[in-house]
Amino acid sequence: MPVPRSSRPPPTERTHPWVQLKYFTYHPQVYSRMLGAASDDARAGDLVAVYDKDGQRFGAGFFNPSAHVPLRVLHHGQEVVDEAFLEGLLDRACELREKIPSLADPAQTDAWRVISSDGDSLSGLTVDKYADILCVQIHSLGVHQRIEKWLPRLHQRLGTKKATVRVDPSIARIERITAPAVSGDAPPVVKIREHGMRFEVDFAAGHKTGFFCDQRENRKKLGEWVKRLGPSTRVADLCCYTGGFSLAAKLLGGAEDVTGVDLDEKAIEQAKRNANLNQARVNWVHADAFVWARQMVANKETWDVVVVDPPKFVFDKEDVEGRIKYRDLNGLALQLAKPGALFLTCSCSGQISEEEFTDIVIAAAHHRGRKLQFLERTGAGPDHPVMSTCPESRYLKALWARVW
Repeated sequence: MPVPRSSRPPPTERTHPWVQLKYFTYHPQVYSRMLGAASDDARAGDLVAVYDKDGQRFGAGFFNPSAHVPLRVLHHGQEVVDEAFLEGLLDRACELREKIPSLADPAQTDAWRVISSDGDSLSGLTVDKYADILCVQIHSLGVHQRIEKWLPRLHQRLGTKKATVRVDPSIARIERITAPAVSGDAPPVVKIREHGMRFEVDFAAGHKTGFFCDQRENRKKLGEWVKRLGPSTRVADLCCYTGGFSLAAKLLGGAEDVTGVDLDEKAIEQAKRNANLNQARVNWVHADAFVWARQMVANKETWDVVVVDPPKFVFDKEDVEGRIKYRDLNGLALQLAKPGALFLTCSCSGQISEEEFTDIVIAAAHHRGRKLQFLERTGAGPDHPVMSTCPESRYLKALWARVW
């Protein structure tokens, strides 16, 4: 639905370009049905003043009338917002990371999220730092028009040197971004450190920005649990991707027997390279986790620790099939757990709340005749902040339990 354009002067003097809300909302992503009118001079990618339904200044944001999300609000308040203010948001995001205790020691990790879209009031921009490389994901035309100017500022602040900039082709079509899917001057591969482990990040073959920084604290926690359980601990890591949890169990936890399973052949090859980087021996299996788990159940194989960290299954609130996948995979994984086993299961679907995910996992357990003794509920690290105006951006849920 196109955004109505103003055909007559606004009732009060306004800062141009501007848009007006039809309904009140503090959410940073404003859809067409919630917009009233836009000034004639408001162009795609513009930083616009935002007025509420009563004509009072309400904030500022990026405007793109043809996009699925035509208004991305970057600031709520009556102040006049300019390009310098946006650069201040970049600085504010960097300052937060400088104060996060778990990121203070470069020897512990040199990979983290620098900017987390709505969580840093920079809707449409995600930036991860990998050693001296920035990996940038763009979901907004307004961000795309400014990223070339913003990158030198980020490099200076973070001590990075090069960047790879990624625009998903589907996002490019929606936002009408005419740019290559991948650009920048970064090498295709970079090596990073995390808790004494080494990982190789492949920007071309990797999912999203190439590595899941959001699981950093959970990988460390798994290693601590496995270490307490003892070296004879047997670990199964379903949907292991490039081996983060598997290697944490092996290297931080000292487990003798670790098996990582993933359907993505490139991910498994990367996992093998990561194991070689750390001189670690892990049983890597290229297979569909559902099929592999069914076979292991038939073989009566069980493990002391079972990890389930699948890709996003649910893409919207009405996605029933994705919810069934979570239930079925967790049900199979729970059959692989010995009585008293540690069970870690994750969901990165933002459209599922922690409460709903917990209910799905409980239903899967009870259907298989198992009980869960919940120990902790965790999520992404503090470099993935969540703004109160966009609580659904707390997408990562991790449930820790013992299986009985």
